[in-house]
Amino acid sequence: MRNICWFLFLCACIATGCNKMLDEKVVSSVTDDFYNTPAGFQSAVNGGYAGLRAFYSTERGMTVSVFGTDTYTNGSDGDFKFVNQYTSQLDPRYAHLREIWNAFYQAINTCNVVVDRADQVPDLDSAAKRKGIAEARFCRATYHFLLLQMFGAVPLRLTENKEIVTEAHRDPVADIYAAVLADLQYAAQTLPVTQAEWGRATKPAAEHLMARVYLTRATSAAKGANDYDSAATYATRVISQYGMQLLPDVGQVWAQGKENSAETVFAVQFTTDALYNYPDNNACRFFLMQYDVLRGMKRDITNGTPWKRFAPTKFLLDTLFGERVHDTRYQKFFTSVWFANDNKDNLKIGDTSVFMPGYNVTEDEIKSKKYQLVPPRNYTERLYPSLNKFADALRPDNQASGVRPFIAFRLAEDYLIAAEALMYKGEKGAAVDYINTLRMRAARVGANESETAAHREAMKISEAQLNIDFILDERGRELVGEQQQWFDLVRTNKLLERVRLHNPQAGPNIETKHMLRPIPQDQIDRTSNEFPQNPEY
Repeated sequence: MRNICWFLFLCACIATGCNKMLDEKVVSSVTDDFYNTPAGFQSAVNGGYAGLRAFYSTERGMTVSVFGTDTYTNGSDGDFKFVNQYTSQLDPRYAHLREIWNAFYQAINTCNVVVDRADQVPDLDSAAKRKGIAEARFCRATYHFLLLQMFGAVPLRLTENKEIVTEAHRDPVADIYAAVLADLQYAAQTLPVTQAEWGRATKPAAEHLMARVYLTRATSAAKGANDYDSAATYATRVISQYGMQLLPDVGQVWAQGKENSAETVFAVQFTTDALYNYPDNNACRFFLMQYDVLRGMKRDITNGTPWKRFAPTKFLLDTLFGERVHDTRYQKFFTSVWFANDNKDNLKIGDTSVFMPGYNVTEDEIKSKKYQLVPPRNYTERLYPSLNKFADALRPDNQASGVRPFIAFRLAEDYLIAAEALMYKGEKGAAVDYINTLRMRAARVGANESETAAHREAMKISEAQLNIDFILDERGRELVGEQQQWFDLVRTNKLLERVRLHNPQAGPNIETKHMLRPIPQDQIDRTSNEFPQNPEY
């Protein structure tokens, strides 16, 4: 992983002109000819992953994928509330979209260097060449697919840009889907099932992404007749053919230090070395309430740095996670009790400081407690149960970025993709089996086998209960915070409906145009020909 992180940083700095690295001799000695050597080829392969770190587990990627949905709304802090509120500030000047666009196209060009130059590199081992091309095409497909989902028709870049180009065009959506799937087919046919260096693309990662792409295309204007068949095929292959399995305890999926588990299909790598840990991995900060101003509490690394960006909606807490007798996912995914870490305010270290029971209690009961008892009616933009999936206790200090890998693809999603595709194919029985397997995994463990069996049975659903809203609810429960919700609502044409129903801060302003993001203005300004903006922006 260290090799990947080093070259990701090196290539990112070359692309963006990082002054700190320009002072280093290793960077100043790199010329274009370097990429025509075996070492240069491999560095370009590694550099192809750089764009993933600009999106996953970052403020920009989280904001455009978590905010403004039915599950997350404004916390009290941050400069980008307009993304949740869908106000006029969500326009082509929005910095996060510009940063994502530029980072992805820089990374796409790095991938194209690998693909275009591979046959010209002397003394390049043939196996290393094929694997390097496959990794680059996997990354290229990922970038094009994310761009397509956010912006619609975008420039399709499949060859290296060797000179200054001022003209750009938006290619047809159908062509972009075809190119993405061609890249992933090559990757799936070429890549090994596992890699010696964790964090590299694999055959199951390519097939997982293919399943996601087919499922997304199935509801688009470019839909193919067999998209649901293909989505189900590739999702079930990942489930059954590569030795992966759901972890017995859903609470261990995001346990720090255990990210490379049997459930992880692909993870974006970060590092504990601050020099190479760029862009900032800050998912650990975004979902935390302001615990550090409460009685007996001070900010520490274990509890995290509370940036208060994203607050859970009432719908997320009261409906999606409303059932907590049989389903343990709320208990496992959210922190609802904080323990004093400072001897002050008449509390000792280890005493309960804050408790959010998840149900309403009387004012007399609140007053009777030494600690702060916070029922749901008293949640605010600063005070709410906090998603803990991304908690990062290994940061060197409170100012440091996160160091954890980010699990971008995991096996649970393959169960959800298979279920949705099979449902639309008319195979509801098989679809329900996949949903129930996933739900039973989250069932509470009782005091004995009989109690456990009763909890598992209660988690099952029937064919009559299965529809697209139930699947979206289940995705919201299982994948909460994992940078999928906005994409899920858009591809199922449910964004407007569910945001209006469940996000009071977003509902009044959301419009049809918000099914796409605005093309960054600097892309339009630097293009010599007319580059069309998305409608109504």
